[in-house]
Amino acid sequence: MIAVGRWLRPGLALIAGLVGPMIFAGVPARPNMIFVLADDLGYGDIGAFGQTRIRTPHLDRMAREGAVFTHFYPGAAVCAPTRSCLMTGQHTGHTRVRGNRGSAGLERVPLRPEDVTVAEVLKGAGYRTALIGKWGLGEAGTTGIPRRQGFDYFLGYLNQDHAAVYYPETLWRNEEELVIAANADGRKGEFSNDRFCEEALAFISEDRGAPFFLYLAFTIPHAVWEVPDDSLQEYAGAFPGDFPVDDPEVLTRTPRAMYAAMVTRLDRYLGRLFARLQELGLDENTIVCFASDNGPAETAGLHAFFDSNGPLKGLKGTLYEGGIRAPMIVRWPGRVRAGAVSDYPWAGWDFLPTAAALAQIEPPSGIDGISVAPALLGQSVPARRAPMYWETHAKGVFSQAIRIGSRKALRIGQTAPIAVYDLAEDPGEMQDISSQDPGFVREAETHFRTDRTPSADWPVPPVKQ
Repeated sequence: MIAVGRWLRPGLALIAGLVGPMIFAGVPARPNMIFVLADDLGYGDIGAFGQTRIRTPHLDRMAREGAVFTHFYPGAAVCAPTRSCLMTGQHTGHTRVRGNRGSAGLERVPLRPEDVTVAEVLKGAGYRTALIGKWGLGEAGTTGIPRRQGFDYFLGYLNQDHAAVYYPETLWRNEEELVIAANADGRKGEFSNDRFCEEALAFISEDRGAPFFLYLAFTIPHAVWEVPDDSLQEYAGAFPGDFPVDDPEVLTRTPRAMYAAMVTRLDRYLGRLFARLQELGLDENTIVCFASDNGPAETAGLHAFFDSNGPLKGLKGTLYEGGIRAPMIVRWPGRVRAGAVSDYPWAGWDFLPTAAALAQIEPPSGIDGISVAPALLGQSVPARRAPMYWETHAKGVFSQAIRIGSRKALRIGQTAPIAVYDLAEDPGEMQDISSQDPGFVREAETHFRTDRTPSADWPVPPVKQ
């Protein structure tokens, strides 16, 4: 296990970021790229980030063989906007999808034809592209479906609510809705994430003489929790005091064992992925990133029991670190230094320009991300020129946050005072130091006004006088 502490404090920064592509000495052009995204996995839910109750041997091995980034921000505090940031290279002040639903929480909002995705960028550079798993950026028949956003192949869920069903009656393959057959006894059919793993292995096994980009978006361990019995048996009796749950949104099974089994099954998928890459001789020319889409949800006390957030405050849906920070592991044998640990802050919107740099092509203009390829390769590069920025529109409350260096400013509601935290000294955001740094408060106020564009789908509510 990589010793990122119980819990790691900042202070091991290795690197910073860079705009635009560059030639890296000894690094082959156009490597294969795989981005694996878990769903609602907490910062501390895997062994490499301090977990002691859930077994994640393959992810822990990935951390030993790659680099651990302890200050990675996937993009947003909830599902859909994180995925929009990851695809478009824009933060939540600019990206098309800024919440799970737009228009006062009523409608799904798709990506538009003019939104340029990382899949489109890599496809233009000759990559085969595939999305397997959860999408959430366009319903059937809209401009946002994966095949209209640069993906050659898609198998999974279009609708993020549908993605909460682990034994679905249907899944989408490209633009066709597939019926998933039930078992012979009429009960549940196929566990969707097992299908995603098999599809991913099949995709990377295709030899078409071109590099590939695979976006593998698993839906576990998002509640409702459910997992095949062979995984659940691994944790039978592991947590004395585990209890049944009567909530209709949660299966009436022991939730602690169920959650742990889901994370371990996810871990096993990563093990199969690495085994296939090695079997095919692709290991040394494939960079693999693993992260979660946001912080953990608090249901049935699991967050507290598993210490899913480690030292971080807040949960999914909030702009505290526990809502927007996630584990990140990057593995590329011979290129990414094995065992490296870095507190360099980067975000999901940095992935597009990073992928472009590794493919030796220019990223599109008008994005917020920067290439962190030098950071991944352990090289020293200039610091980020603009703040990291987040906003949420949950339940009619407009909240914003920025991070510059180790300083973070946070405002929950338009008329609320701005809190300031020094994440280097206070990763748990317990001490508001705004009174000690009025200059940073004024700087934050400016960025809260200027680092976003208005959105008709996520309007800012008027301030009540």
